[in-house]
Parts: sequence; C-alpha cells; structure tokens
Amino acid sequence: MKITREEVLHVARLARLKLDVAGVDAFCGQIADILAYVDKLSQVDTTGVEPTSHAISLTNALRGDEPGRHLDRDLALANAPDHENGTFLVPRIID
Repeated sequence: MKITREEVLHVARLARLKLDVAGVDAFCGQIADILAYVDKLSQVDTTGVEPTSHAISLTNALRGDEPGRHLDRDLALANAPDHENGTFLVPRIID
C-alpha cells in the first residue's frame, strides 16, 4: 500500500511533529514498508486459530501477596525529622 506525502504530513500534524523534507520522505518509505508487512499478514489463513491478547503466554512475575512482618514503628520513625505519638509530623501545606 502506498502512502502519500500529504497523509504523512497530516499524521505528523496530528502528532504535533515537525518534519523537514527529508523526514517526510523517510517516513513515507518506512510507513509504506510497515503497511506492506501488515498487508502480507492479512493474507495468512487464520482459520481455527484462537484470538489472543499476547503472542506468548504470560505469567505474573511478581511474588504472591502474602502477609509478612511489618516494620517496627520506632524503627520507621527513627530517621524522621519530626514525629509525635507514633506518627510522622509534616509541614502544613493547606491553610
């Protein structure tokens, strides 16, 4: 599929991009290559292939959410510039 200079300039304007003449020509070629690849993909027979949200199966890489020991209050407040009754004191910012 061919993309015109006007279409590239239109998309650049929508994306708030400033392109010089060389940039427009470069994007025309690059976008044309991408569209040609997408066109080639649309010709692949996908009969019987289940739709997926990812090309590979993913699993959560984070640890499980299990209760653990909490930080001791005195230890947490040890480096605080100011504290009172077991809480941090911070400067008032709203009058």
